[in-house]
Amino acid sequence: MADFEKVKKYLLEMGFSFDKENAGEELVVVNDEERGVNHLVVDCEDPILILEQVILPLPNASAETYKRLLQINRSLVHGAFVLDDAGKTLLFRDTLQLENLDHNELEGSIDALSLALAEHGGELLSFSASK
Repeated sequence: MADFEKVKKYLLEMGFSFDKENAGEELVVVNDEERGVNHLVVDCEDPILILEQVILPLPNASAETYKRLLQINRSLVHGAFVLDDAGKTLLFRDTLQLENLDHNELEGSIDALSLALAEHGGELLSFSASK
């Protein structure tokens, strides 16, 4: 089974539906508000699977904010909070090897996003409001 088809199968087994699918780019976008999943891009970029979700804008982040994000990253089970290329948007990003990807690994990565948002959501929102 092709990697993209395998990933889609796992996502469907987890109860996700696809808000967007681009077979040519081998990516899907999924949502599940209860899990904190909001426009999660799941992208097969052989040899890796990239999971990426915009969390919030950081229009006026300070050095303290960036320091705290690095500290939060240390507690995450999978993935990390990262910045976009402009350094103005906070994202969650994780990468997994496609070659031996299994259902549990993909689910664990998505669950790590949910857990990170549950544990740190209030603090993350405060970063966006900081002036």
